[in-house]
Amino acid sequence: METPGLVVHGEAEPFSTALRSLVNNRLYSDVRFVVGQERQEVFAHRCLLACRCNFFQRLLGPEPGPGVPSPVVLSTVPAEAFLAVLEFLYTNSVKLYRHSVLEVLTAAVEYGLEELREICLEFVVKVLDVELVCEALQVAVTFGLGPLQERCIAFIEAHSQEALRTRGFLELSASALLPLLRSDKLCVDEADLILAARSWARVGAVSGEKGISCRGAEGSGRRNPASGQRASGQVPPLAHAQGWCSQAVLERPVAEVAAPIVRELRLALLAPAELSALEEQNRREPLIPVEQIVEAWKCHAMRRGDAARGASCRRRKGTLPREHHRFLDLPFK
Repeated sequence: METPGLVVHGEAEPFSTALRSLVNNRLYSDVRFVVGQERQEVFAHRCLLACRCNFFQRLLGPEPGPGVPSPVVLSTVPAEAFLAVLEFLYTNSVKLYRHSVLEVLTAAVEYGLEELREICLEFVVKVLDVELVCEALQVAVTFGLGPLQERCIAFIEAHSQEALRTRGFLELSASALLPLLRSDKLCVDEADLILAARSWARVGAVSGEKGISCRGAEGSGRRNPASGQRASGQVPPLAHAQGWCSQAVLERPVAEVAAPIVRELRLALLAPAELSALEEQNRREPLIPVEQIVEAWKCHAMRRGDAARGASCRRRKGTLPREHHRFLDLPFK
């Protein structure tokens, strides 16, 4: 009886290096892509893409022909991220960078590359910082990446003041902002959180939709995952966000933009003088429904909390103490 064959592996590194040399190499290439807003030309090899990725198998078809456009235009993925995807498909390894990993992660999800997605997720967790965390949270919410969302929320809870001052925070979608505003663990006072929410809504009112900043044309960093726009860096202090967007025209009322999230603000935590000042500002620039402010005044007048109806009187980790707080734990009778 013949002995079963034995699979013997050669060295992986020379093999990987040889295939890496074919990434975006015109030599022997038989498919051409035009990728990103910069419309960069990228060369690839049909057989390798098709056997490694079902997305490309469907996109390119079984053989060249009139049904396959030439070049293949992929305008939503930046060139750097697309080349990283190709590197992974050719070599089963990839060099990741903090400034572009979220774009690579987005492409991995969209192309159904589960292994690359997991590699990117591990890398994001390792490099997560104040500048990256809100953008990572938006990606997590957009694509339903639960563990990453939990990591991002926990990071923001611990670094709330810094995170609220990033551009990434101002470009969050309402669905990404909501779990933050519902958290009791935010290390920020409610007065500062209300300022941040107003700044967030102003940016949304200027842009017409969340994820597109009035400074979007100036950015030089990552795409915002909710919009495809670029975003990077710190924004001016939250109190000056209106001036930051002063050259733009409001496309939506601030109150309309804020409507999905404003109920999560805990107005009863404010002292009477702060609540009066907020009420006056709200007359000049509506943000919060009048009935929500009335509910907060009721807590003050009755010297009772609102525990029976939810979290509107519950203090957060960063809530600064105020004289009236000792009454908030007492229920209405």
